[in-house]
Amino acid sequence: MTKLFMKYLSIILTIYLLSLVFYTIQIGSIPALLIMGLVLLVVNLLLKPILLLITLPFNLITLGLFSFIVNAWMIMIADHFVTNISMGGFLNSLIAAFIIVCFNQLLTGMNKSTC
Repeated sequence: MTKLFMKYLSIILTIYLLSLVFYTIQIGSIPALLIMGLVLLVVNLLLKPILLLITLPFNLITLGLFSFIVNAWMIMIADHFVTNISMGGFLNSLIAAFIIVCFNQLLTGMNKSTC
């Protein structure tokens, strides 16, 4: 499977699981969840490199931990574009960003070990 599909899968899986745990994250329908995954993937591909470049001094000072805040911003931007999903604020987006990174690392690690 491709790297983009693994990222897409980790995004969808994380948002769905977090909606089961946190009542503030609401998913209106399955197509909205799939669209949210696509929008977040596109936002990550287009805007994230620019924001990481702008926030490079903060990222260097915090030894890379500021990238989680940039990821949370990406989730909040994608949440703004998808109408049937509500992430419930910055803290939920930050938790989602952290878990998306963890799931993405797990999925890519499993993919490398099977090849």
